[in-house]
Amino acid sequence: MLWTLIIIRYPKYLGIFGFLSMAVFRLPLWFDKKITFWKLMGSSATGSFDMRPDLRQWALLFTSNESTMPKFIRGYLRFFHCDLKQFVMEPTTGHGLWDGKQLFTSGAKIIPRTAPVAVLTRATIRVNRLKNFWRHAPLVGKKLNNAKGLLASYGLGEVPFIKQTTFSIWEDESSMVAFAYKADEHAQVIRKTRDENWYKQELFMRFRIISVSGFDERIAAKMLNLPASHEEA
Repeated sequence: MLWTLIIIRYPKYLGIFGFLSMAVFRLPLWFDKKITFWKLMGSSATGSFDMRPDLRQWALLFTSNESTMPKFIRGYLRFFHCDLKQFVMEPTTGHGLWDGKQLFTSGAKIIPRTAPVAVLTRATIRVNRLKNFWRHAPLVGKKLNNAKGLLASYGLGEVPFIKQTTFSIWEDESSMVAFAYKADEHAQVIRKTRDENWYKQELFMRFRIISVSGFDERIAAKMLNLPASHEEA
């Protein structure tokens, strides 16, 4: 099963159509029999958890045996001249649930430790732990944006402040692990999430990147571990 994440950026002053798409896109996604799971999400103003929204940037995530989005959605985004960044991926490891659904199935090839890796984390934060979470999240976000080996990151969410997702791409596994478990601020937050039971539900998944589009050749080549002259779109 392929996972496709599309980061959608609307031209200046047209962000209102991003709001509208959160309602309009539901029907073509619902009726597309090829799509087994989908989520429409807003975006933060930074590449991680942030209370400030970016009203021009939105996201579409879906799972399917193909990476093609419904024709209506494609036409809608072309009409508004949106900038699109697309990631097509295959899950390799994971655990947890998303809205009660088990989405990870084993069987994909293991990623070599020297190859790029994409990571998706998602959590439903308990209402009585929101203050704890948002007290620490901005500091971790700043550290993430400056982390060694980070190629790209996005802070996303289905429900403001409560249902939060991060998606990041790293040069290799060691870079990702160094930030996740060795950076002081992030390691402390991980401990607090367990000790103080912040999350009602959480999900963690790693992916092998199959293709990307919307990036310049140099960045795309790093994401795909290819020579710079062989960008895959």
